[in-house]
Amino acid sequence: MKTLLATLALTTALTLPGLAMARPVTLTTNMANYGGDGAYLALYVTDAGGAYAGSLWMAGTKSKYYDHLSGWYRATGGDPAQISGITGASVGAGRSLEITLDLADALFDAGYVLHIDASVEEMRDSPNEIAVPLTAQGAGKPVRGRRYIADFTYGF
Repeated sequence: MKTLLATLALTTALTLPGLAMARPVTLTTNMANYGGDGAYLALYVTDAGGAYAGSLWMAGTKSKYYDHLSGWYRATGGDPAQISGITGASVGAGRSLEITLDLADALFDAGYVLHIDASVEEMRDSPNEIAVPLTAQGAGKPVRGRRYIADFTYGF
Protein backbone atom coordinates (compact mmCIF):
# COMPACT_ATOMS: atom_id res chain seq x y z
CA MET A 1 0.00 0.00 0.00
CA LYS A 2 2.91 2.35 0.82
CA THR A 3 4.34 1.82 -2.68
CA LEU A 4 0.97 2.54 -4.27
CA LEU A 5 0.51 5.75 -2.28
CA ALA A 6 4.03 6.96 -3.07
CA THR A 7 3.55 6.19 -6.76
CA LEU A 8 0.26 8.07 -6.77
CA ALA A 9 1.90 11.03 -5.06
CA LEU A 10 4.72 11.07 -7.62
CA THR A 11 2.47 10.75 -10.64
CA THR A 12 0.24 13.46 -9.22
CA ALA A 13 3.26 15.73 -8.86
CA LEU A 14 4.29 15.09 -12.45
CA THR A 15 0.69 15.42 -13.64
CA LEU A 16 0.09 18.84 -12.11
CA PRO A 17 2.30 20.86 -14.51
CA GLY A 18 -0.29 22.40 -16.77
CA LEU A 19 -3.13 20.46 -15.05
CA ALA A 20 -3.20 18.27 -18.13
CA MET A 21 -4.48 14.79 -18.71
CA ALA A 22 -2.15 11.92 -17.90
CA ARG A 23 -1.47 8.79 -19.86
CA PRO A 24 0.19 5.48 -19.04
CA VAL A 25 3.74 5.42 -20.37
CA THR A 26 5.87 2.26 -20.37
CA LEU A 27 9.59 2.79 -19.80
CA THR A 28 11.79 -0.12 -20.92
CA THR A 29 15.48 -0.25 -20.07
CA ASN A 30 17.47 -3.14 -21.59
CA MET A 31 20.83 -3.66 -19.95
CA ALA A 32 23.99 -4.55 -21.89
CA ASN A 33 26.05 -7.62 -20.97
CA TYR A 34 28.69 -5.57 -19.18
CA GLY A 35 29.97 -8.42 -16.98
CA GLY A 36 29.43 -6.93 -13.53
CA ASP A 37 27.00 -6.82 -10.62
CA GLY A 38 23.47 -5.45 -10.91
CA ALA A 39 23.22 -1.80 -11.88
CA TYR A 40 21.65 0.92 -9.81
CA LEU A 41 19.53 3.16 -12.04
CA ALA A 42 17.89 6.51 -11.29
CA LEU A 43 15.16 7.59 -13.73
CA TYR A 44 14.24 11.25 -13.34
CA VAL A 45 12.94 14.21 -15.34
CA THR A 46 14.23 17.75 -15.82
CA ASP A 47 12.32 20.68 -17.31
CA ALA A 48 13.24 22.76 -20.36
CA GLY A 49 15.63 24.85 -18.25
CA GLY A 50 17.38 21.77 -16.86
CA ALA A 51 15.80 22.04 -13.40
CA TYR A 52 14.84 18.85 -11.60
CA ALA A 53 11.13 18.06 -12.07
CA GLY A 54 10.79 14.69 -10.32
CA SER A 55 12.00 11.12 -9.87
CA LEU A 56 10.25 8.31 -11.69
CA TRP A 57 12.04 5.19 -10.40
CA MET A 58 15.12 4.03 -8.50
CA ALA A 59 16.47 0.55 -9.23
CA GLY A 60 18.59 -0.41 -6.22
CA THR A 61 17.61 -0.09 -2.60
CA LYS A 62 20.83 0.58 -0.64
CA SER A 63 20.93 4.33 -0.10
CA LYS A 64 24.66 4.30 0.62
CA TYR A 65 25.21 3.90 -3.15
CA TYR A 66 22.87 6.68 -4.31
CA ASP A 67 25.65 9.27 -4.44
CA HIS A 68 27.12 7.25 -7.34
CA LEU A 69 24.06 8.28 -9.37
CA SER A 70 25.57 11.74 -9.51
CA GLY A 71 23.14 13.56 -11.83
CA TRP A 72 20.16 12.46 -9.75
CA TYR A 73 22.06 12.99 -6.50
CA ARG A 74 23.08 16.53 -7.47
CA ALA A 75 19.52 17.38 -8.59
CA THR A 76 17.90 16.10 -5.38
CA GLY A 77 20.65 16.59 -2.83
CA GLY A 78 20.41 12.83 -2.32
CA ASP A 79 17.02 13.24 -0.65
CA PRO A 80 15.57 9.73 -0.15
CA ALA A 81 12.09 11.27 0.13
CA GLN A 82 12.30 11.81 -3.65
CA ILE A 83 12.18 8.04 -4.17
CA SER A 84 10.23 6.82 -1.16
CA GLY A 85 8.04 3.96 -2.37
CA ILE A 86 9.31 4.01 -5.95
CA THR A 87 12.29 1.70 -5.66
CA GLY A 88 13.01 -1.80 -6.83
CA ALA A 89 15.90 -4.20 -7.13
CA SER A 90 19.03 -3.38 -9.07
CA VAL A 91 19.02 -4.59 -12.68
CA GLY A 92 21.48 -7.29 -13.73
CA ALA A 93 23.59 -7.39 -16.88
CA GLY A 94 21.56 -8.58 -19.87
CA ARG A 95 18.26 -8.08 -18.02
CA SER A 96 15.43 -5.60 -18.56
CA LEU A 97 13.53 -3.17 -16.38
CA GLU A 98 10.00 -2.34 -17.52
CA ILE A 99 7.77 0.01 -15.57
CA THR A 100 4.51 1.73 -16.48
CA LEU A 101 3.64 5.09 -14.94
CA ASP A 102 0.98 7.73 -15.55
CA LEU A 103 2.76 10.82 -16.88
CA ALA A 104 1.17 14.18 -17.66
CA ASP A 105 0.59 14.96 -21.33
CA ALA A 106 2.13 18.36 -20.54
CA LEU A 107 5.54 16.68 -20.12
CA PHE A 108 5.65 15.73 -23.80
CA ASP A 109 6.81 18.11 -26.52
CA ALA A 110 7.46 20.80 -23.90
CA GLY A 111 11.23 20.51 -23.40
CA TYR A 112 11.22 17.94 -20.59
CA VAL A 113 14.07 15.42 -20.62
CA LEU A 114 14.11 11.95 -19.09
CA HIS A 115 17.51 11.03 -17.62
CA ILE A 116 18.87 7.69 -16.47
CA ASP A 117 22.00 7.61 -14.32
CA ALA A 118 23.67 4.20 -13.91
CA SER A 119 26.20 2.80 -11.47
CA VAL A 120 27.68 -0.67 -11.03
CA GLU A 121 29.77 -1.74 -8.03
CA GLU A 122 33.49 -2.00 -8.78
CA MET A 123 32.94 -0.32 -12.19
CA ARG A 124 32.77 3.28 -13.44
CA ASP A 125 29.68 5.38 -12.74
CA SER A 126 27.71 6.59 -15.74
CA PRO A 127 25.78 9.81 -15.07
CA ASN A 128 23.40 10.69 -17.88
CA GLU A 129 23.75 7.22 -19.34
CA ILE A 130 20.54 8.14 -21.15
CA ALA A 131 19.14 11.65 -21.67
CA VAL A 132 16.16 11.68 -24.01
CA PRO A 133 13.70 14.51 -24.72
CA LEU A 134 10.12 13.48 -23.98
CA THR A 135 8.37 13.90 -27.33
CA ALA A 136 5.44 12.15 -28.96
CA GLN A 137 7.64 11.42 -31.99
CA GLY A 138 10.30 9.78 -29.80
CA ALA A 139 7.87 7.18 -28.43
CA GLY A 140 8.85 3.66 -29.43
CA LYS A 141 12.28 4.68 -30.78
CA PRO A 142 15.19 3.00 -28.99
CA VAL A 143 17.95 5.20 -27.59
CA ARG A 144 21.39 3.63 -27.05
CA GLY A 145 23.08 3.93 -23.69
CA ARG A 146 26.69 4.96 -23.20
CA ARG A 147 28.01 2.15 -20.99
CA TYR A 148 25.63 -0.20 -19.13
CA ILE A 149 22.32 0.29 -20.94
CA ALA A 150 21.96 -1.40 -24.33
CA ASP A 151 18.86 0.64 -25.16
CA PHE A 152 15.91 2.48 -23.68
CA THR A 153 12.43 3.10 -25.08
CA TYR A 154 9.25 4.71 -23.86
CA GLY A 155 5.82 4.21 -25.33
CA PHE A 156 2.17 5.04 -24.82
